[in-house]
Amino acid sequence: MKSPQINVAPKVMTLEQAVEWRKELQKQGKKLAVTNGCFDILHRGHAEYLQSARNTADALLVLVNADASIRQLKGPTRPICKELDRAFLLACLEFIDAVVIFDSQRCNKELEALSPDVYVKGGDYTVEKLDPSERSVLFDCGADFQFIPFVPGYSTTAVIKLCEGGKS
Repeated sequence: MKSPQINVAPKVMTLEQAVEWRKELQKQGKKLAVTNGCFDILHRGHAEYLQSARNTADALLVLVNADASIRQLKGPTRPICKELDRAFLLACLEFIDAVVIFDSQRCNKELEALSPDVYVKGGDYTVEKLDPSERSVLFDCGADFQFIPFVPGYSTTAVIKLCEGGKS
């Protein structure tokens, strides 16, 4: 018996597609969690964080920084992996329901359009440390804030140092 074909490509959406998908979730009474980040080199810390993020709602959408915005945030040597590759890898994780690439340093436009029920960030953030424009949008849509602790020993910077032969 042949196994069913798996295609994760539909999970990588434009913002417009994600907004329509979000409307369907709302019709079904389901809650949406949203997180955002670079996810440059996907590692165990990311996977555990994203799995925990998914457990805060019925569906998880990940907003991924485009390559140009990562260069603005982290410098000319980043990203390591291209945006479409990062989006595809995230979509491969079964607990991620949708991925949207955004092209600015801040995702307030996307957050406003999606109006998440839950907004998830890593444990190094607090409500006060969030970007003021993003925080304002999230307050306006009534999102619940969830901050998930980091998995010790895992970070993109540590992975890069390890690959370069250094110690993390």
